[in-house]
Amino acid sequence: MKSFAEYTQQLKNYRLQLQPDPYQPVEEYFTCQVANMGSVMLPLLNGWYVHKDSQLTIYPDGVIAGSLKAAMEQYPELVKASLKPLEDHKQDELTLSNKEQFTDGIFLYVPDNVKVEKPFQIVSLVNSREDLLIQNRHLIHLGQNAELSVIQCDDSTKYGKTFLNVVTAITLNRQARLHYYKTENKEAESLLFNHLYVNQCAESFFHSNAITFNAGYVCNDIHVNLNEPFAEAQLYGLYLVDKTQQCENRIKVSHNCPDCKSFQLYKGIMDDEAEATFHGHVVVQPDAQRTNAFQTNRNLLLTDKAKINTQPFLEIYADDVQCSHGATVGQLDDEALYYLRTRGIGERSARKLLMFAFANEICQHVDIQALKDRLSDMVQRRLNGELTICDQCMLHNADNGGLIFPIDPTKL
Repeated sequence: MKSFAEYTQQLKNYRLQLQPDPYQPVEEYFTCQVANMGSVMLPLLNGWYVHKDSQLTIYPDGVIAGSLKAAMEQYPELVKASLKPLEDHKQDELTLSNKEQFTDGIFLYVPDNVKVEKPFQIVSLVNSREDLLIQNRHLIHLGQNAELSVIQCDDSTKYGKTFLNVVTAITLNRQARLHYYKTENKEAESLLFNHLYVNQCAESFFHSNAITFNAGYVCNDIHVNLNEPFAEAQLYGLYLVDKTQQCENRIKVSHNCPDCKSFQLYKGIMDDEAEATFHGHVVVQPDAQRTNAFQTNRNLLLTDKAKINTQPFLEIYADDVQCSHGATVGQLDDEALYYLRTRGIGERSARKLLMFAFANEICQHVDIQALKDRLSDMVQRRLNGELTICDQCMLHNADNGGLIFPIDPTKL
């Protein structure tokens, strides 16, 4: 696997689109197929927010949603307050590049005591034959006792090669609750870097679930600061990679005060010559007494050439804590496989069932029922070799060639 620095050096090979495309209704080239979800769509095309009339929507309950560029002009103080997670975390070269070159992004603000019923869906679309550099920046700010669900999707229609460098900053004030879902289903020529920075105040709750179905290279970089007592973070992830795909998950959770909880569960299945990396880092500061922190990474390797580098790590400076970490790398359970075979299930079907059960555990930690059902279906189809890069969102374009990435359960 190439080093992080080697990928950043490729930035100069891509073009940044400095102006938005002429307006075209998103429905003409994108249709989300998650039925009965009722989400509010926030689309970006080639790095720019898509809108007909208004760049920002202000709802009757005070929720603000739309273009970050517009929010910077109309609500500069809110934007400034929403940038604090970036200021409080150490930023790498790509995050700093995003700061200097981002074109647009999404601004989501929920006032105190507002519970938003419908999820907001951020969809980043690429529709270009050029090799594009897309630098998006998203700010999500929840007031005290506010509640929101956000779904963030990465998709393509017509494309050359793409380098996506996306930074998302999340601020959760006292007793705020955010459910954040991330799906990644990109073409083999894409490079996708997602940087997520989260600051949590007292009694806030952050739930993240990131699922990687396809991409040339993906790096999910998550930093969570638990800054006040009784804050809680739950982080889940699943990566299904094959061919020569590469996926990295880098998670750092900092317990900076007493009485906070964090939980991490990441799972992966690697086939062919695919490579994956899991870096999990939990820091418990000296004053963070009565911390509960748990971290687990589990992996299945289907071939001798598939690779996983897993590094769970605890850094503890307090003495009154409950912390654990662990990692497993292996194949399917022979006893479970034998049990299914004795019930009349063929070997190939038995392997598929066990692989699906292994992966589907992550999908069960989704609170939106329609999304949970759709993700479970996508996992099953991915394992069957039926899922293409555009299949889940009806982006059937003849130029795409219907790329298929089957994970072959017969290799176990």
